[in-house]
Amino acid sequence: MAKLDNIYGIHSLTSVLNTEPERVLELFILKGRTDERLATIINLARKYRISIQFCPRKTLDDMVSDEQHQGVVARAKPAKVLTEADLDAILNEQASPLILVLDGVTDPHNIGACLRTADGAGAAAVVVPKDKSGGLTPTARKVASGAAESLPFIQVTNLSRTLKAMQDKGVWVVGTAGEAKQNLYQADLKGPIALVMGAEGKGMRRLTREHCDSLIKLPMAGSVTSLNVSVATGVCLYEIVRQRMCAV
Repeated sequence: MAKLDNIYGIHSLTSVLNTEPERVLELFILKGRTDERLATIINLARKYRISIQFCPRKTLDDMVSDEQHQGVVARAKPAKVLTEADLDAILNEQASPLILVLDGVTDPHNIGACLRTADGAGAAAVVVPKDKSGGLTPTARKVASGAAESLPFIQVTNLSRTLKAMQDKGVWVVGTAGEAKQNLYQADLKGPIALVMGAEGKGMRRLTREHCDSLIKLPMAGSVTSLNVSVATGVCLYEIVRQRMCAV
């Protein structure tokens, strides 16, 4: 039997219960806590006849280690793993997709924050390599605040091959690198775009960089040389959104 996931946090659980209630096997609620948001989760669980246990705080704390569970934890079946075939279907369905690619980003807080921002910016999917990259851990799902359940998170075997496949479908692959000659605000980012963000410190891997159509950088005016990857992702995605809105 596949290992069960612990899903926690108000937004994450509400999203799962609204989109994939069949995954949730058992719900654990902090005893004595009553508020509208928890009541919504309890009502959804009862609607789908999901077992509910009311527990002391220590029980929930032990289930999620040091993370903030917000008084609710669920045991759930693992989510379906999306692959290259799912990305291909998305590219065939959308005329001008925005794809976020994370190359070597491993910190679950950064992955969750990137998912949340990508969802807000209207991205069609987030793509990561299976190896040397973080996945959808419970922490990433919690930080994503429901975006992990609404935005396709696609793990690919060979990122370079995937970038080439996107280019063959007319997607312009834009990588971020400190050595780029063009900054974010000088680039034309309208149309089908795959934005590639590298890991903090190391940046994109060499093969990934070689498969980009163009490279951009964020202008840095202060003493720091780079931004946190999730912050940089937000800046880049919303510049793409701005350009797309201006082009309409």
